[in-house]
Amino acid sequence: MEAAARVRAVREGAVAGRLRLAAEFYQGRHAAYGRAELSFLRWTIARGVLNPPDADPPGSPWWRAVNEHLLRDKTEAVLLDGTPSSNPRVVLWQRFLHRPSPAAWYRAHNASVVAGYLENLPLALAELPAERFMMNVALVRVLYTHAMVARPKLALGPLARLGPLLGDPRKGTVGFFLDLRRGFPERYPLVGLSAESLVHAAGGLPRLLDYGVINQRSAELYHFSAASLDEPRVADLHQDGLPSYAWPADRLSIWPNGESPTRILRLAARATRP
Repeated sequence: MEAAARVRAVREGAVAGRLRLAAEFYQGRHAAYGRAELSFLRWTIARGVLNPPDADPPGSPWWRAVNEHLLRDKTEAVLLDGTPSSNPRVVLWQRFLHRPSPAAWYRAHNASVVAGYLENLPLALAELPAERFMMNVALVRVLYTHAMVARPKLALGPLARLGPLLGDPRKGTVGFFLDLRRGFPERYPLVGLSAESLVHAAGGLPRLLDYGVINQRSAELYHFSAASLDEPRVADLHQDGLPSYAWPADRLSIWPNGESPTRILRLAARATRP
């Protein structure tokens, strides 16, 4: 398969090849849609998680595999040029290419990302707990931004009318939700850091978003994503009201209970209550 061959060609080389292949997908009228994805990709490159295995230091097998999943699906959609695909994720990318919209982009993007998560669970379990905690935050954030444009009442309650604007992947505002630099170190591996230390080090705004706004509707969010992506296993990545990908049940209590650190942040969380 040509798409797989193109991904193999960038797998062991300089990480710039991955960025180039990802950016090639977004051309013409689709160019603005690459803003959020390519920004996140540059951050993962800066962290070093996409470094080849023989680099010093080597990258993360899990992050590399998930990235390749996304690259392969997008590349196949372009190469087929409208020819029907048997891969449902590629079909979603084809629909986006034919009729681009924020909701169509999120469905295609998140379907590829979720498939990468599900198919690479053994690699995730080999990562440090702090890294696995970050994986959960990254996933719940991108599921949430999808809901902002496709189910804004679920995402923002009384402020639903702001969802399509704030979550639009073409706009700079989406960076607040998908940019993990505010809450996580830009290095890999996270040796010497615990998941608990990452929770306590998070600033006020990331804590508000993750624990005040998102967590209060996370069960509904995962069920919405399972239905939207036609992937029922997404709902299994959430246990007892908390994100649980590659995360042991006896450590779910690490997730804060949603209480915001200041009165103004508590009021903001209450204003978006579903």
